[in-house]
Order: sequence, then C-alpha cells, then structure tokens
Amino acid sequence: MGKKAFTMIELVLVIVVLGILAALAIPRMERDLRQEAADNVLSAIRYTQHLALVDDKHKFDNPKWQERFWHIVFGSCTGSDKYYMVGSDDDMTGSTNAYFTQNEAALDPTTGKPMFWTNGVDCSNGGDSTVSASIFISKKYGINSIGTSGGCGNLYLGFDHLGRPYGDKFPNSGTPDYNGTITGDCNITFGFSDSSITDFSIIIKKETGYAYIDKQPGS
Repeated sequence: MGKKAFTMIELVLVIVVLGILAALAIPRMERDLRQEAADNVLSAIRYTQHLALVDDKHKFDNPKWQERFWHIVFGSCTGSDKYYMVGSDDDMTGSTNAYFTQNEAALDPTTGKPMFWTNGVDCSNGGDSTVSASIFISKKYGINSIGTSGGCGNLYLGFDHLGRPYGDKFPNSGTPDYNGTITGDCNITFGFSDSSITDFSIIIKKETGYAYIDKQPGS
C-alpha cells in the first residue's frame, strides 16, 4: 500500500494561511503592548484611589495634612527611563524630590512588594528584587515620555477620602483646606520609544476621580 502524503497544492495552501496569520499577528502584538501599558497605568491610578477610599488619611489639625494623601507619582530614572510609585507621606516629612519613603509605599497587590523607586536612580534592569517590577514602565513597555495637560500640571496625582483628585501635594496653604483639587479633567499622555506604537492617554475626571483610557470610556 502506498503512503498518504500532502499534495503540493495542500502544502501551498498551508503556507499561505500561515503567512496571513503572521501578517495579522504582528500588528496585533504591537497593539497588545500598547494596551498592556495603558492597562497597567490605569490599574495603578485606580488602585491609588481605592487606597484613599479605604484608608482615610485626613488629619485636619495639621496644615500639611494633604501630604498624607494616597498618591501616584511619575518619575524618571537615569536617562529617559520612566517609572511610577504609589504611597502616602504618612509622617508629612516628604519633599518635592522624595514624596515618601519605601516604608510608606503601597504594596503591589499581586506581589506584595513596595511600589517605590527613587528619582534619578538607574532602573534600566527593572529596579531590583525588593520592589515591584510593574512600576518600571520603560523597561516593560518602552515608554519614554510622559506629559500632562488639563487639570493636572505636574506628574503628581493624589486622592482624598472621597476619591476626589488633587494635582498638588504642596498647595502652600497655611491652614487645613481642600486647596489643590484639580479644576479640569486631567490628561496624562504616554509616548513610546518605538515610533510605530501610538501614544495613549489616561483621563482622570475632576471631582469624581474616575479614570479611563482615552477613546476607551468603558475601560
């Protein structure tokens, strides 16, 4: 009995189908990298707001009480590498260069490690094993620029016990008040070193602090 084998036509059809699948998969991989980065940042912002809602940091007898807000800060390592960190300056001793200490950082809910890094310190290798790897967005996704517009003028975003967003940790107020709430929707835009990947933006609504990916309101 003769052995069965693929015909030449069948082999050609298989090659054509594999070529079509490859052509569809390559751009899909790029979109997934962009989406994964956007989902990471959005989750971190929402996690920060969640911490603020469940852990009231108000201390009205101290004019610096707003420094205790749970907040997310975007920063730069050496070079153009970007990262973010989440925490609360619980003892109100931070500065514009060091918002809080590692002991005051939030813990990554997936790994239990601090979401903390120091501005200007090299993170090209993804930080170190003592901190959360998810915060190093240049290493993970190739993000090389972060810009803000609208209600947020800098790379700081804090939330009070009602989830309302604040764009300034140091409002220079001499008395306890709510100075620093954002007056317009905050837009944070992230760019990639790979020019073939489109920038994405996270929108944070004023008053409510609801955050979503731009052009994906259901995200």
